[in-house]
Amino acid sequence: RTTREVGLLAFLIGQFGRVDYERVISGPGLVNIHRFVHRSPCSAADPDAPDAAAEISRAALDRRCAACVEALDLFVAVLGAEAGNSALRGMTTGGVFLGGGIPPKIIPALEGGAFLDAFRAKAPMEDLVGAIPVHVIIHPEPGLLGAAVAAAGARR
Repeated sequence: RTTREVGLLAFLIGQFGRVDYERVISGPGLVNIHRFVHRSPCSAADPDAPDAAAEISRAALDRRCAACVEALDLFVAVLGAEAGNSALRGMTTGGVFLGGGIPPKIIPALEGGAFLDAFRAKAPMEDLVGAIPVHVIIHPEPGLLGAAVAAAGARR
């Protein structure tokens, strides 16, 4: 969508060959973006640490590193763009639900505007997409919760 995202794509193609959204909007994806943005060592987050995505997110949310902020902003924008694409493909007018380990931990970044701007930037469908609510799943075990609800309904 943007020159910066095209640069990220070129960087990732150089690293991996084929690039899909999993290389960008996942924990390892955030680390990939961090490596793209940070062409030098980062004092706030170690991209080789086992919990690198969490370190990068914390450094960005705490505003300890401008490049970590940029990495998280780029992550959030790509997540928003793909969530909007998915909403259009599925006509999910009842809402989009963001799950996984990262969204509940970066809610302030998701509320910052970049996510919704990218989510809604779907000309000429902006009005349709703009009316779709977006939710973050914060339950720690949504799969187990869903299974319990389904099991409880099956006993009736």
